[in-house]
Amino acid sequence: MLGVVNLDKPVGPTSHDMVALMRRLTGDRRIGHAGTLDPLASGVLPILVGAATRFSQELTGGRKRYTATIRLGATSATDDGEGPITVVGHAIPDDAAIQAALTGFVGTFDQLPPAFSARKLGGRTAHRAARNGQALALAPRTVTVDSIEVEDISRTNEAVDVTIDLRCGPGTYVRSIARDLGERLGCGGYLAALRRTEAAGLRVEDAITPGQLESLQAGGRLADALLPVAELLPLPQLRLSEQEADRFRHGSRIPVSDGPPSGRLAVFDARDQLLGIGTVAGGELQPEKVIQPGSAA
Repeated sequence: MLGVVNLDKPVGPTSHDMVALMRRLTGDRRIGHAGTLDPLASGVLPILVGAATRFSQELTGGRKRYTATIRLGATSATDDGEGPITVVGHAIPDDAAIQAALTGFVGTFDQLPPAFSARKLGGRTAHRAARNGQALALAPRTVTVDSIEVEDISRTNEAVDVTIDLRCGPGTYVRSIARDLGERLGCGGYLAALRRTEAAGLRVEDAITPGQLESLQAGGRLADALLPVAELLPLPQLRLSEQEADRFRHGSRIPVSDGPPSGRLAVFDARDQLLGIGTVAGGELQPEKVIQPGSAA
């Protein structure tokens, strides 16, 4: 089997749990995912099956969209609802001030990852070190937020929940935005809920649940859940003749006159079958990732 499953991950399981589920259903160890979702998050988790795992980098690196609820009035050691939670007790600004502060996160800026994250430093994983009371000094990294739209602001005596629709680039931590919003407003904040609605060109409206995957497998129709990886690669396309395709499969450089003069490309044969990814430089196509004959992408 080869392709991508647009999985709607529920709250609770880890992304690795979803990989394990797909391994059990397919009997194939070559299963991966594009873009981790924390256990408390739900939504689009692209599951890569078979040779599609070779394109994890390309599918992880695209734009993403989330519906997020930020709770103001408290902080969290993990920057989300997993806690521990500490009530700040400071006054929470009005709706206009909250919306104004959120606009400051639109654009490109340096963001400090959460102490409890999968980032690594010196071979150590941040969340494991933090749980041992030895939080790592993680460096900020540059991220881009394309837009933030406020959908709802709900107030109680103790907290304010701000629900937003957020579009961003790869590597953006929504937990960090929640934490930093609380700091800017002086009242504390953390991520109370998160649902990824778009990733890798996939939408949550079209996603299938783990239960639906189980039903498809029971009916011998698991392949119906697979989407062609070729349709999801965010790269320009180049088509080769039959002779050129054979050379590409064997790792040979190929002179090219059509297509982009340089850069990475999704490469297809004359029958529109995905051959892999190549890089054009100096008028030649160099194979980078090659799908072996017999695979269907």
